[in-house]
Amino acid sequence: MSNIDVSDIQGFSLKGYNFPRARYLLLELLHPEAARAFVERLLPDVTTGERWDIDKKPMSTVNLAFTYKGLVRLQLPRASLLSFPIEFQQGMKARGDILYDTGKNGPEHWDSVWQEDQVHAWLAVNARTAEALEERCTAIGQLMTETAGARLLQAQDACAIYLNDKPSTKEHFGYTDGFGNPDFQGAERECVPGQGKLTPDGRWEALATGEFLLGYADEAGELPVAPIPHLLGRNGTFMVYRKLHQNVATFRGYLDEKGELYGGGKEKLAAKFVGRWRDGTPIELSPDEPNPGIVADQNRNTNFTYGGDPAGVRCPVGAHVRRVHPRDAFGFNGGLVNRRRIMRRGLPYGEYVPEGQPVRDEDERGIIFMALNASIFRQFEFVQQQWVEYGNDSHLGNDKDLLAGNHDGTGKFMVQGTTDPNNPPFLCGGLPSFVELRGGDYFFIPSLTALAMIATGTVDPR
Repeated sequence: MSNIDVSDIQGFSLKGYNFPRARYLLLELLHPEAARAFVERLLPDVTTGERWDIDKKPMSTVNLAFTYKGLVRLQLPRASLLSFPIEFQQGMKARGDILYDTGKNGPEHWDSVWQEDQVHAWLAVNARTAEALEERCTAIGQLMTETAGARLLQAQDACAIYLNDKPSTKEHFGYTDGFGNPDFQGAERECVPGQGKLTPDGRWEALATGEFLLGYADEAGELPVAPIPHLLGRNGTFMVYRKLHQNVATFRGYLDEKGELYGGGKEKLAAKFVGRWRDGTPIELSPDEPNPGIVADQNRNTNFTYGGDPAGVRCPVGAHVRRVHPRDAFGFNGGLVNRRRIMRRGLPYGEYVPEGQPVRDEDERGIIFMALNASIFRQFEFVQQQWVEYGNDSHLGNDKDLLAGNHDGTGKFMVQGTTDPNNPPFLCGGLPSFVELRGGDYFFIPSLTALAMIATGTVDPR
């Protein structure tokens, strides 16, 4: 077990807060000295990974991360800047060919805030109420004015979808989301079955700390590439921020059309698309109907493997959750997958339109997707390129992920099946793009120690 200093790690790097509201402030840092003063004044408010007592849960949290250009603006020493991994230095826009961020997903279609390469910092406020969110953001705005260190380029609101006046974990396509963030050593919680790595005897245990935090050994027993000096990188991590627009009208129309043709019916086809029924039941565990009992049971809702279903007759080999976390589907007891895990964060944005009501693709709605990992190249970029945009590892050739792939209307999705009339093989052709990228970048989430070094200009690579 790794001993990690949770008071030095930003809370966002360790845990999902499960607060229903968030605002992601995208900032341009101004004069370097003023920008450092802004970071220094903000430092006492940055939320750490320390565990909250139930009665002391804050009303809001604050977390801070920088793009490479932001670190340049903060005048980190050249040797430190050059020690960051090359993909982080280049930024997400420059990696478009690797990520298949082309066509409708190309930078020319992104929100204007991402067009000018001015985003230097990401300041996240997560809150329990709308009032707490506004109060905290007002205080941060005042701090920006007083220090003249940063300028707000965009405030991206995100909010859980409320059903019956209660926040839910639904997303705009109607699926229950948020299952299965990977467990790693030192993360101060018990390992949940299905969320770490498989052991040879079929149990689950936490992944190495260094898969997600810099300065610790990873699954290969090595230290992930991190900036110098050691204190600048240690307890930090890298974040991928992607604004994903959802074409809800297109998705619902496609599902209606194909659901009428599919023997198992529309809802079962929706489950085959993702690998979970829309209530969150894994179809590998319950292939014929949703099971709320499984969804509610933390020891069961992610506790499954695909090794016993190599042909995909329960869960298609191209289903979204199987593609992005194949578990043991590639053999070797899941060993090939352990180096490719990412921690997910995120919330929907835009107004939710209930099923059966008129909805338009043009309206602003989707999900703010954030991935945390020690190596953007080995973890996020690999998954995006090889498992989302390319299907060869799943023996699917060039087939892209049905839900998240960058489609042009010519792709296909194969539902494997049996002779059972309720579970027949079925081919979905002419895949449109259900999700479109609207911008984002790569960020470094420093430790509290590193933030203090950056703020005081004491980063010394020697």
